[in-house]
Parts: sequence; C-alpha cells; structure tokens
Amino acid sequence: MDENVDGTRLFLIGSEASGAMSPGLWNPVLEQLGTQWRYEAWDVPAAFPMAGVRARLLESDVVAANVTMPHKQWAAGTADITSEQVRLSGASNLLIHIGGRLTAHNTDITAVGELVGRRHQRHVVMLGAGGAARAALVALQNQAERVTISDRDPAAASQLLALARALGLSAESATWTDAQHQALQASLIVNATPVGKKPDDGPVWGRGRLADDAFIYDYVYAGHVTASIRAAREQGLACADGWDHLRAQAAAMIPLLSLTPGADALLKTRLKLLQSQSQS
Repeated sequence: MDENVDGTRLFLIGSEASGAMSPGLWNPVLEQLGTQWRYEAWDVPAAFPMAGVRARLLESDVVAANVTMPHKQWAAGTADITSEQVRLSGASNLLIHIGGRLTAHNTDITAVGELVGRRHQRHVVMLGAGGAARAALVALQNQAERVTISDRDPAAASQLLALARALGLSAESATWTDAQHQALQASLIVNATPVGKKPDDGPVWGRGRLADDAFIYDYVYAGHVTASIRAAREQGLACADGWDHLRAQAAAMIPLLSLTPGADALLKTRLKLLQSQSQS
C-alpha cells in the first residue's frame, strides 16, 4: 500500500483470535511475496475497551486488521470510511489503515457471493444472527425469495430481521426448533453459529433429510469435517465449509491490500496444506 509503506503489522482481532488459522495462513504467504509484513493474533474479549483498540490500529506500524466475533459491528462503526457493503450490512471484517484513517471492508460478503453463486433461493434459513449472518444477507439480498432467521439470542435475531427487511427481503424470525424444522425444506441453510466446532456436534439443523436442491453454507472451519458438511455430502448436496469461506474471503483481501495477483495461488496452496494437516 503506497500510502502506508512504513506499516508492517497486520492483526486478527477477536475474542478467540489466538485459536484462529489466519496467522498460519497469511505469514508464509507474506514471506513468499517478499513483504516485511507480519500477521498477528490479538485476543480482544467482548468487554475490552475498544477505544484502545482503535488507537492501536492507527499507529504507524499497522497496515490492517481482520476482525472476527464479536467485534464486526464495532469495526463498521469505528471506521472513518466504509464501503457500500459495510454500510448495508453494518458489519466489517477488515479495517485498513491509510493515512491516519480506518477504512472498513467486508470480504465475507464477497466470499458468500462467490461460493453460493447467483441462483435464485426460494427459502433461506439463517441459523445465527451475528456479523457472519449479516454478510450472508447482504450477499443474498437480490436472490432470496424468503428468509427465516433464528438465533438463541432473541435481540440478535430481531436486529438481523430488521436488516433483512431493510434490504427488501421477505423475512421472518422463528424459534430455534422451528427454524431447524424449516431447514429441512430450505434451498439454502446458512450456519453462522459455532455449532460444529466440537467433533461431537450434530448438524446445525438437527436430524432429517434435506431438500434435494439444498445448499449448505457452514462458516465453521475445524480440524474435522463438521457434521453439517458431512451430512450434506452424504446426501450429495452442494455445500461450502469454513475452509472454503476462509479461502474466498482471504482472496478478496488481495486487491484491497495491494498485494500481487500471485498471492491467490499461494493462499490456495497454503490453505490446502493447513487443512490437510488439521484433518489428518
């Protein structure tokens, strides 16, 4: 980035950032590209004083920061400049430091759009209502006929429902049990929850055979194939898992960080290695 040539540090900010795969993905790639950048995990709990986080990101050695749960909405609000996708979703997973200002982007939206494609969705069941769910809604705003939203936090579900309706979507909220039942007939199920992180977790929709045209989008990536993805594959359904999402959203960062196009191939190779090591 020409405007910030002195910067060398990139962060991942989140409540469990130190357990994430991103530093292990990005650091070998950044080294192979010949940059002096270093990608670091920064654990920032939900109750952490975020004014201090913003101040740190504006220091001269910082290039950018990825943002994960539970701070994606904070990132959108703290930015000096926001992309249209961030404005629509109210969430950001990438803050770039340029000339003493923070610019917010949302590469989660780009990733969902790429992986789901542009096909019409007759019924989307959104399980989870945080920043990842917001990204999926924006990506799907012009192709979803009907959306059902559920979260174990009623306030979060209500906020996501308001966003869906503001985007012009025909949307409703449902109890967790009802949403799981509706998922059995949905054309797209989005898992924007941690369900699947544990090896003994079942599919996010519970039990039952899904519609023959269903697409399963599971944000979770782990050292095992999640039960949701395993069930989808057993039924022969199209699906995208957390590893697919990680690759697609990382690839979307390449032009935003002014990295060379060759970074995409390096990211794919590194991610395949990490996935193989994790699931062996």
